[in-house]
Amino acid sequence: MTIATHPSDALMDITARPKIVFARGEGSWLWDDTGKRYLDFIQGWAVNCLGHSPPVVAEALSAQAKQLITPSPAYYNDASLKLANALVEQSCFDQVFFANSGAEANEGAIKLARKYGALHKNGAYEIITFEGGFHGRTLATMSASGKKAFEPLFEPKVAGFRKAKLNDPASVKQLINANTVGIMLEPIQGEAGVWAATDQFLRELRTLTQEHGLLLIFDEIQTGMGRTGKLFHYQHAEIEPDIMTLGKGIGGGVPLAALLATKTAACFEHGDQGGTFNGNPLMCAAGIAVLGEVSKPEFLKAAADAGLFLESELQKISARHGLGEVRGRGLLLALDLNLPIGPAIVAQALEAGLLLNSPQPDALRLMPALNVTREEISEMIDQLDAILTKAGAARRVA
Repeated sequence: MTIATHPSDALMDITARPKIVFARGEGSWLWDDTGKRYLDFIQGWAVNCLGHSPPVVAEALSAQAKQLITPSPAYYNDASLKLANALVEQSCFDQVFFANSGAEANEGAIKLARKYGALHKNGAYEIITFEGGFHGRTLATMSASGKKAFEPLFEPKVAGFRKAKLNDPASVKQLINANTVGIMLEPIQGEAGVWAATDQFLRELRTLTQEHGLLLIFDEIQTGMGRTGKLFHYQHAEIEPDIMTLGKGIGGGVPLAALLATKTAACFEHGDQGGTFNGNPLMCAAGIAVLGEVSKPEFLKAAADAGLFLESELQKISARHGLGEVRGRGLLLALDLNLPIGPAIVAQALEAGLLLNSPQPDALRLMPALNVTREEISEMIDQLDAILTKAGAARRVA
């Protein structure tokens, strides 16, 4: 198959992609190779927290590439030490292991929990995860996920993951046994349609894990790095997990992830964990630049304010068209469509030059850059309003 002047047969066909080729990006905007411009409210699934090709990241990468790209993970490098120390200073954790993707960071969290169980809990290895959860696409992280589409794939699955129901403490308690070593969850389940754990539920999990001597593991691949209005989502609930994973936004567009742990939970021994590119200075330089921007109090406040504005505007859209609730927090939000019209809305938006995501047929997920402007939000709302009106997808009531 050829898309415009680009043959695509050399790429494995692993997902349905529209027949456009993106060539350039800046802030909230993308341009395809024909010059058409698109307003991007996906941003690589919450990856581009500073928008497309932010100068601060481009400059950090350029400067670092001229100094040192990677010396091998067998040696220290200054960029990884600087980023690790900055993450520790900004969080409740004591140590960091860098990885290349969120799935790899989550895989590391699973391994770390099992190591902890081997050392401190008589070989306990089971981790309670949640229905609807999504932790990645390695065999272990797919097994940990509660995504129905994963159930028949790549059997046999990795054993040791029991599924509870989000915001249901009783369903968690009944799964705890002598083999349980921890509880792992996304504070907001993005792939499931943006379903949030309540702050109260998160506090109850912290109490429950402390009572039973279990590890509490937060998968903040999507919610971390300012996405929900605080640097890390666990800060909303005013608790401290034992382990946290970061990905997506931490690199601002480059492949970088992190596994953070308290001193007690950080029990890897030499040879237990590693990776050829992990913690390389090129990617860590990008992470330093991103963290330097996102951790500024004024940046976080602006992102939180933008989230409130987007939420308010989505609620108005919902009221006008007879749609459902607006879910999520900060700049990770979903609009419940009440009907399985999400893919059709996404397709019409693409034609109009707007990038939206429908993780479930009856919902739209919005993940703009954290520095998105009110004008860009208003433009997105106007386009979505026009699409819903033209499509007659829902009853207009105002």
